[in-house]
Amino acid sequence: MFKIISKTLLAPNIWEMVVENPRLALKAKAGQFLIVMPEENGERIPLTIADFDREKGTITMVIMAVGVTSRKVIALEVGQSLYAMIGPLGQASEIDTNFGTVIMVAGGVGTAPIYPIAKAFRESGVKVISVQGARNKDLLFWTDKLASVSDEHIVVTDDGSFGRKALVTEPVKEILETRGSEIGCVYTIGPAIMMKFTTLTAKPFTQQYPNLKCIASLNTIMIDGTGMCGGCRVKLGDKVKFTCVDGPEFDAFLIDWDSVMQRQRIYCEQEKCSLNRYIETLDSKQ
Repeated sequence: MFKIISKTLLAPNIWEMVVENPRLALKAKAGQFLIVMPEENGERIPLTIADFDREKGTITMVIMAVGVTSRKVIALEVGQSLYAMIGPLGQASEIDTNFGTVIMVAGGVGTAPIYPIAKAFRESGVKVISVQGARNKDLLFWTDKLASVSDEHIVVTDDGSFGRKALVTEPVKEILETRGSEIGCVYTIGPAIMMKFTTLTAKPFTQQYPNLKCIASLNTIMIDGTGMCGGCRVKLGDKVKFTCVDGPEFDAFLIDWDSVMQRQRIYCEQEKCSLNRYIETLDSKQ
């Protein structure tokens, strides 16, 4: 029912999968996510919609093989099918045409979910400046694809192996210093620590440009994806929201980033134990 049309290795442990799902492709919007199950008795995991094609009826996902279930998903081959694929879920990105210019900051695998948002802004007439970063050139992917929906595309790597040697915060700060009056919003998706420091970089500029916004996607802290488990609670000032039903995108200036990063570590031991058992099972079958 949810047949895998293509499967491509983008970077070490990072795979692109195109899956047939005409009904979902018809409804999908930038910023939303899916719930995927590779097998009937397996775990449900949330994955961001990286792209969709309404005419072909396909959904594109980018998956980093880290835990047991993500490894089971990427173990499926072209022609096989996912057991379940539910969506679109979550609130779609607000494509505000009054922003004028947006800075899209993508870190690592964050390139995948930021692509459809950048594309939607570009198609709406908003100028898009993309800042794409990774630890090294081997972990970069979709650079041409992101550049194709950007008016300006800046690539940085921590070690300088591709593009400019810098953290993503450096070009963001430079753009805000020189063209801050043009920028309506800074969008950031990637590792929580990167999003936190992108937010801290943008925040001081609100004194000069009070209408400047900063939006972050917290899709990585979701578990159940339906608002039932409470695992994706996030503090926004004096309010508490659920990432899966109220988000996944929030005002980054209000996010309690320390609690977000703490929440990401809650199940580390359990996930490590589960992965070790899975690997042992695979080894015993060989």
